[in-house]
Amino acid sequence: MINRRIFLAGAAMAALSACSSKFRSYDGPRVTSIVVYKERRKLYLLHENQVLREFDFELGFAPVGHKKVEGDGRTPEGAYVIDRKNPNSSFHLSVGISYPNEADRAAAAALGLSPGGDIFIHGTPRLNRGDDDWTAGCIAVTNREIEDIYAMVDVGTPILIYP
Repeated sequence: MINRRIFLAGAAMAALSACSSKFRSYDGPRVTSIVVYKERRKLYLLHENQVLREFDFELGFAPVGHKKVEGDGRTPEGAYVIDRKNPNSSFHLSVGISYPNEADRAAAAALGLSPGGDIFIHGTPRLNRGDDDWTAGCIAVTNREIEDIYAMVDVGTPILIYP
């Protein structure tokens, strides 16, 4: 009887800890690219031409147009890659976008300004699903969604961001 209680208690603790982990596993087809449509607020994880997952998202506080300088509240547009993963993000988990590229740095330098940086796909400290864009230029999904994205996407995955 005691052994059964210990076993059940241990099994319950293991189940709870498995459910509470923000790190998920993924064993499906490799994500070969990410496509983002800012105006539609749609992000797609693709394997070749097959959509594996689709996500809605929120953007920076000034979502229209390509990011030009630090602090403009815009999300970059163009071809980038996922260049890092941050398991200790202030926004649950995050995957980094390789902004700024050489052209972004040159354009900002021509204005005498910094292009900024640290653009990510990340979770959110608040559940805000509305027309209320709030990031500093990042792409925000729910915490559950970033857990899936974090598990599915590898560093080096191309990301295409369209207006």
